[in-house]
Amino acid sequence: MKAAELFVKALEAEGVKYIFGVPGEENLDLVEALRTSSIELIVTRHEQAAGFMAATLGRLTGEAGVALSTLGPGATNLVTAAAYAQLGAMPMLMITGQKPIRQHKQGLFQLVDVVDMMQPLTKYTRQIVSAATIPARVREAFRRAEEERPGAVHLELPEDIARDDVAEPMLLPTEYARRPAADPKALERAAAAIRAARRPLLMIGAGANRQRTAQMLRAFVDKLGIPFFTTQMGKGVIDEEHPLWLGNAALSDGDFVHRAIDAADCIINAGHDVVEKPPFFMHKGRRTVIHINFSPAEVDSVYFPQLEVVGDIAGTIQALHDALQPQPHWDFDFFARVRDALNRHLREHADDERFPIHPVRLVAETRKAMPDDGILCLDNGMYKLWFARYYRARQPNTVLLDNALATMGAGLPSAIGARIVHPHRKVVAVCGDGGFMMNAQELETAVRLGLDLVILLLRDDGYGMIRWKQADMGFADFGMSFGNPDFVAFAEAHGARGHRPQTPGAFAAALREALDAGGVHLIDLAIDYADNHRILDEEIRRLSAAL
Repeated sequence: MKAAELFVKALEAEGVKYIFGVPGEENLDLVEALRTSSIELIVTRHEQAAGFMAATLGRLTGEAGVALSTLGPGATNLVTAAAYAQLGAMPMLMITGQKPIRQHKQGLFQLVDVVDMMQPLTKYTRQIVSAATIPARVREAFRRAEEERPGAVHLELPEDIARDDVAEPMLLPTEYARRPAADPKALERAAAAIRAARRPLLMIGAGANRQRTAQMLRAFVDKLGIPFFTTQMGKGVIDEEHPLWLGNAALSDGDFVHRAIDAADCIINAGHDVVEKPPFFMHKGRRTVIHINFSPAEVDSVYFPQLEVVGDIAGTIQALHDALQPQPHWDFDFFARVRDALNRHLREHADDERFPIHPVRLVAETRKAMPDDGILCLDNGMYKLWFARYYRARQPNTVLLDNALATMGAGLPSAIGARIVHPHRKVVAVCGDGGFMMNAQELETAVRLGLDLVILLLRDDGYGMIRWKQADMGFADFGMSFGNPDFVAFAEAHGARGHRPQTPGAFAAALREALDAGGVHLIDLAIDYADNHRILDEEIRRLSAAL
């Protein structure tokens, strides 16, 4: 058999069901091998989008998604997606083609050292120089991608190696080592610190966004009555309608949740990753911070935990759950005041009738329309802060946002990946007009695949988040505006349905219709960000400071 066929068999042995990518001259042997395999090749319109789709599959399943490109420009187009997966802890394998390495006749045409380029962006990157090594290289790539902490890996398959004849070697077994249990003495110290605290507080980060971990954390909170808050990427680990939820650390400081953080004398940090913007700044001696994660803390000037419990997060939380009982000296009265004030504030503007739509009304109507297991895939823009703060996630991994690389352009590809993983759940891509246009071509991919998908396109004709920061720094409004196409016509030109509601009520009706009708729908919705500074920079700070 050809080496390319062996490569595909190794992918099948890993359980790969989909490969997202763009074919090229240098990977045609691999494409031909895929033609007769059990793996579905999903052709995308850009390699970056293919990487975002593959990373999202990995994020939702824990199994590495696979993206395919050719050499040179195809491979360089995967760079942003590699960083997206690596920083966001999403398991993904990138396969790139390359010129023949034994002999070629094209000089330096399209030649880039892709393996070296991927070195700082991946956990593992290798060129395959012998067909006989394919089973071992593929097995190692998947092992590295999926083990904690998950991330991006890369294999380069040169054209001449792909065409080599090879006897079929034995494929390697795909068994995985169990995650390590935490050290008993570390668990004892953590339990003692929680018992001794007066105001313990639980913080939930991205690393806890796993099904079993979510179950253990819910049991921990329900038994002990310890209030909790989440980072942006920890949304939904515990139902945010829970009476002990204190909000999301969407803002860097000055929010209601930061008053709770300031009051806490022990923060139990489950699954926070330092690639996320820190939800609080540590100060020496003010409180005990307990780091609970699969790996030790990466200590820096804003995060230096006093106690570390390293091991499987779910197992650690279960052990603490079993070791602890509610303590009579725990005092959660101030946290209750924070929660009541937060809930009152979150309700403001939920019925605002102004148009273009107010961000809080947007979030409220979206929450009403989405089922509890529906998935929101947020691109990166101003709306991400409003959704992170105001949208109450009911289940894990139902709000897919990126607060690690925080790249624009991932919203629509991520939604396509989520819909492929969960074909029976409602999926909505929430995109700004800036981010949407960075990968708008994937609208054709969604239509071609026959997906049921809603794209909520928020139009403010500019780079809204940067404009907000610009105003906050006292600069004049400059360099943030652009023009837009007729998005309804754009959608319909691709075979999708377009909607342009002109009132908040019409938006709510259009969203419900799009979710129920099936097919690909794009809702072009004008949004008013005039309250960004007043609410996010002034009002919240003033109200929270008054507690």
